[in-house]
Amino acid sequence: MAYQGAIGASVLAAALLITTVASQAFDETKYPDLKGQWRRGPNADIPGVLRGRFNTFDPTKGWGPAQQAPLTAEYQARFAANLADQEAGGQGVGVTYTCASPGMPRVINAYGPTEFVVTPGATHILVDNIHDSRRIFTDGRDWPKEIMPSLIGYSIGRWIDTDGDGKYDVLEVETRGFRGPRAFDASGIPLHDDNQTIVKERIYLDKNNPNLLLDDVTVIDHALTHPWTVLKSYRRESTQPVWIESICAESNNHVQIGNENYMLSGDGYLMPTKKGQRPPDLKYFTGAGR
Repeated sequence: MAYQGAIGASVLAAALLITTVASQAFDETKYPDLKGQWRRGPNADIPGVLRGRFNTFDPTKGWGPAQQAPLTAEYQARFAANLADQEAGGQGVGVTYTCASPGMPRVINAYGPTEFVVTPGATHILVDNIHDSRRIFTDGRDWPKEIMPSLIGYSIGRWIDTDGDGKYDVLEVETRGFRGPRAFDASGIPLHDDNQTIVKERIYLDKNNPNLLLDDVTVIDHALTHPWTVLKSYRRESTQPVWIESICAESNNHVQIGNENYMLSGDGYLMPTKKGQRPPDLKYFTGAGR
């Protein structure tokens, strides 16, 4: 028993030593203060940028066609078809009605309260919504030989000190390794089917306003005629925020059957979402419902 106690004490001491060394190695004062809850800008602190209410990729422009996305002719036609489907009551290229993640780059539109957590090996961007949180590895790793494709992608970043004052002030990030379908924003601006998207970011606090976080975003994608660069901003709402539980699947009245989306009415009946939409095939039901 004494021998077992000695082993336990040794293990505990080793664990405490590792924790102490790790805490000493990570000096949070070298990183920008990103604590608190952040909400989507834009705001009056950036000249010419309006505080919009829409989930748009370029916050300086309006919804849908007003974004002036540099799409190729093929993907401009897809976007037009997507808008027509939405106008008729459909979902277009969107999959978020099923509570799937919107994927990158749409998740950086900050449509929900957002939190930044800086740790020694990674910076986490937590979005209070669906499955939208990101993990940006900052431990010096290289790109893996194989990446398991995901809607969020695989992000590698590095903190840099741009002004030589001994403190990091910019997080440079590159994200690859995607699967689809994904869109730039709620209007359904599409990305290429090959999912070879590359998203590059520079994230930094405004030098004149510590409660304004900026994100220079560049998307490289074969659906575009050239890389699309926008400036996003996030406003710090509170350092002691109230976080409200958000569960997408709760009270979700969308019902996907095959490739069709239906709605569940308030009285519990399946109903169409588009004019002339045919009901699902009921061949496995032996009698009509009552």
